[in-house]
Amino acid sequence: MEDFKNLTPSDSIRPKGPVCNEPYIGSETVLSSILPNMFEQLSDGIAIARMSAGSGPLIYVNKAFEELTGYGRHEVLGKDCRYLQGSERDQPEVARIREAIKAAEPVAVTLRNYRKDGSVFWNSLSLKPITVAGELLYLGILRDVSAIRKTEIALDRAANIDFATGCLNRQSFIGAVKRLFTKQSGPSLILMIDIIGFNDINIGYDFDVGDALLQEISRRLRGTAASLVARIGADEFGLAFNVPSEAMAQACVTRVSAALAPDYVIPGSKISLRFTIGYALSENGITAISLIRNACAALRTAKSDPLSGPRRFQRADEDEARRRIRMTRELKVALANDEFIYQFQPQIDLSTGEWVGAEALMRRKHPLFGIQPPSRFIDDAERTGLLLALCERGLVAVADFAKRVNRGRERPLRFSVNVSATEFLHRDMPEILCRVALLTNAAPEWLTLEITGSVFLNDPPGVLEAFRRLRDIGVGLSVDDFGAGYSNLRLLEALPVTEIKFDQSFVTELATNPSKIVIVQAIIDLGRALGLTVVAEGVETEDQRALLAEMGCPIGQGFLFGPPIDGESFLANLRQESLAGQANRAIKEGTFRPKTPFGSLGS
Repeated sequence: MEDFKNLTPSDSIRPKGPVCNEPYIGSETVLSSILPNMFEQLSDGIAIARMSAGSGPLIYVNKAFEELTGYGRHEVLGKDCRYLQGSERDQPEVARIREAIKAAEPVAVTLRNYRKDGSVFWNSLSLKPITVAGELLYLGILRDVSAIRKTEIALDRAANIDFATGCLNRQSFIGAVKRLFTKQSGPSLILMIDIIGFNDINIGYDFDVGDALLQEISRRLRGTAASLVARIGADEFGLAFNVPSEAMAQACVTRVSAALAPDYVIPGSKISLRFTIGYALSENGITAISLIRNACAALRTAKSDPLSGPRRFQRADEDEARRRIRMTRELKVALANDEFIYQFQPQIDLSTGEWVGAEALMRRKHPLFGIQPPSRFIDDAERTGLLLALCERGLVAVADFAKRVNRGRERPLRFSVNVSATEFLHRDMPEILCRVALLTNAAPEWLTLEITGSVFLNDPPGVLEAFRRLRDIGVGLSVDDFGAGYSNLRLLEALPVTEIKFDQSFVTELATNPSKIVIVQAIIDLGRALGLTVVAEGVETEDQRALLAEMGCPIGQGFLFGPPIDGESFLANLRQESLAGQANRAIKEGTFRPKTPFGSLGS
């Protein structure tokens, strides 16, 4: 068989001996004298067709061909072997065979064929033109590679298909969009979809419920007539549409939104889901990758305002994405260069004027723009995950400073540090505080963590237990911006907080807005009744201080007592305040003895 496969179109097979001297012998006569000995015992199917007859009827098949196809020789000789293709004559391999035969060239393909009983097999078919007795024939070698092909399909599926949903995965989606771009002439529409709060579904129910939801979502998306549907992340899907116009693109977005909107009924549960959608429409000169990237940028913007509905890509989204990339890089460099520092703003006993603590406020010491407030970097640090890297390092710095301040003090100052919901939800804060105290030798009682009500949204598991553990080791807990945002009275009832800090907007309007006075007085009385320390933020005038003191507010913080300053300046001011306080107490007690350049007058 190997010798036969190496024949070229110019090769010819003629019988040996005297027959060669005869003027003409037909190809059937020549083949019938040599083929039984050559091919009948082979395990591969052999078929030979005469091409000069137009349709290429078969003039020979071997026994292996009969066994492979289920057709006997009497059923196939004289017929074109295209009947093996069944109704699948649109396979790309069929077109390749047609072109090769037209050019009298060899060709090798693997395609689906059908046996006589209708069963499918994958046929590795090698076709080669030969000349026999001056006539052009085609030799075909057929081999059943179904097992190999099934393995290849399984491997391809594992590499390109999402197991949970049966959709394309991320990489195959990108490749498919590229191919879609090359085939179609009209615009392309890419949608990116995010399931809001999907992680809560997995935690609140279980992963089986989450998988069932993913399967139902993918089923609905496939029903939108999208050209491509992919699961590109744990809770994200991607769709591609070929649309004739911008109006049709908007109709597709509306159709997708409508398909996802109804409740999801799964065994034992009826769940309402919300989604954010970002989409982009192709423009002249745009690449497939750029279009996908644009849709992702639109989705990122849509996530920041999920109530605004599907968002179409805008250039501002791309600019913002680039800004985030640049900011992430800059923040990593800043972290490596220790550019993040703390400034300290004193907290004052409103009745005595004594310093009782301070709030530690993070700043960035930018090499070009100087001291930068948190508003310039905190949101970016939280989005990029760098805030977690800053957390423990910052706590160590504050605890170490608290140790310096409180060395030798009879009444130590407490230092409060802002902690975000991200830090509480992704880090073991009690373990971190224990490690910080061990590293710095600072007493945990010197530290208070300021938290906002957003930490308690949806009652995330583990947060209450973390608060209890923090209180067990002595760390204080303060509810920041109380009376604004998400804070509510249930926090004070359910959580082991030690302090409430009401928002500075109440202090600003205290002298001019009677309703603010009522609210502030209620907060002060509530704190006193619950045994909590109450701190007023944003005290800027003496009138505000006096009014708060008269209302019974114990502690104030604001520019009236000093702005946030670096550690060394804070220590210097603290020493001055301590000396002034000692002098005031001595004057009140009648024991004050001022010194002269020549020593004490009484000496």
